[in-house]
Amino acid sequence: MQVEAADVVKIVLQFLKENSLTRSMQVLQEETHITLNTVDNVDAFVADVQAGRWDAVMSVAATLKLPAPLLDDLYEQLVLEMIEMRELDTARQVLRATPAMAKLREKQPDRYAKLESLAGRPFFDPRDAYAEGSSKERRRSQIAEALRAEVEVVPPSRLLALLGQALKWQQHYGLLPADQKFDLFRGGAAQRVVEQESHVDAPGPVIKFGKKSHAECAAFSPDGQFFVSGSMDGFLEVWDYERGKVRTDLAYQEKDDYMMHDEPVLALAFSRDSELLASGSQDGHVKVWRVRTGQCVRRFPQAHAQGVTCLAFAKDGTQLASGSFDAVGRVHGLKSGKTLKELRGHTSYINALVYAPDGARLVTGSSDGSVRVWDAKSCDCLTSFRPPTPASGVELSINSLAFLPTNPDHLVVCNRSPTLYIMSLGGEVVNTLSGTEREASDFVMCAISSQGGWVHCVGEDSRLYSFDLASAKLAHALRAHDKDVIGLAIHPHRNLVATWADEPTLRLWKKG
Repeated sequence: MQVEAADVVKIVLQFLKENSLTRSMQVLQEETHITLNTVDNVDAFVADVQAGRWDAVMSVAATLKLPAPLLDDLYEQLVLEMIEMRELDTARQVLRATPAMAKLREKQPDRYAKLESLAGRPFFDPRDAYAEGSSKERRRSQIAEALRAEVEVVPPSRLLALLGQALKWQQHYGLLPADQKFDLFRGGAAQRVVEQESHVDAPGPVIKFGKKSHAECAAFSPDGQFFVSGSMDGFLEVWDYERGKVRTDLAYQEKDDYMMHDEPVLALAFSRDSELLASGSQDGHVKVWRVRTGQCVRRFPQAHAQGVTCLAFAKDGTQLASGSFDAVGRVHGLKSGKTLKELRGHTSYINALVYAPDGARLVTGSSDGSVRVWDAKSCDCLTSFRPPTPASGVELSINSLAFLPTNPDHLVVCNRSPTLYIMSLGGEVVNTLSGTEREASDFVMCAISSQGGWVHCVGEDSRLYSFDLASAKLAHALRAHDKDVIGLAIHPHRNLVATWADEPTLRLWKKG
């Protein structure tokens, strides 16, 4: 199989065009004498010419390499129509400042002089502008058909598509590791810098929201590249967690075109490959975004009758599970956009929902004090259990759940008590984590470090606690916020913990 060098150049030209690298594209065309001359839709382009939508036509034409006679006709028609609409300043600007008109003035001075003369008259007479037997509509049609012959349509993103196909082929034959990011520049699996796990004890950047807003949820992507918050005002924002600033390297955020909901965002979840972000809001809506582009790729407008409290992607990324204030869990198909299964049995809010590491089971925790284990495929309830009941006999709300990376059959159960319970999926208490009597607070939420060495949690006293799992001891505690804390998130391979509260700041904490 042979590949033409010209085709390779055209694929690169298409990549430059799609990423708005216009100058680079023009230089490459000049150096190689190879032109791309593609449009997204030929019929739409021709229709724009015939309808005189010149702003759309000229933005496309600027990326094309057209024969000089056709370019002359195109610019001449543009000037004539600007004159007809009495947009005289624009017409003169095109006449005197564009390379195409400069060449026309040099090679066909009489034709150029006629346009200058028409632009200087106090009225427009089409009989002076067009030759006998011609008209504006006929000239548009002639130019449109001439342009049709010069352009073609090709599938979008050919460079990225071909690279992706090549990598999948190598992965299929075992030449690349599965389920890993690939560093295309270095030619190997992306290297991830993993810090030795520890507690956190030093303040990091502080992210600030508007005075009337605050973060309701936040999440790091599994690859550590993205940190996203969902706030009371419905905005989803991707942050530079090194500086505490909104990331403006993402084109949509630079244009203030943010991902958002109409109501407060209460839940977030990333897919395992970090490409998709799911968000759930107070009105029961769920959206799925491509976080690199800010594009909403799937909507579940009535996922729940009440607010969405938790979300989790299935291991294979084809399904999304959600829990809600309506006490019902649901599993949604990303391809079909439909609800596939329901998880019924809880009698109060579902606050936590996680897939087991093997992907075969789904675990939910509720304000009714129970933890339920479900078959991820059939959504049948396999078992139900509760942490030990306190002496008061009051059932305590299950606030969060997290599987131990070192043991896929054990998970940490956080209920509104001063004790974290490490439990088996059969309901047996394996171990407990609690602070000293001096530092005893009911816990609000917990999270486990990616290597399973530490459990971090926040309490009703607005403190951040770090437990060493090896010793089951509290290693450090610090004051995180002044007001009621809401939640926390851990970076996947750094000692970096984010906490947020009922105040317009989100704080990051690190190892000092």
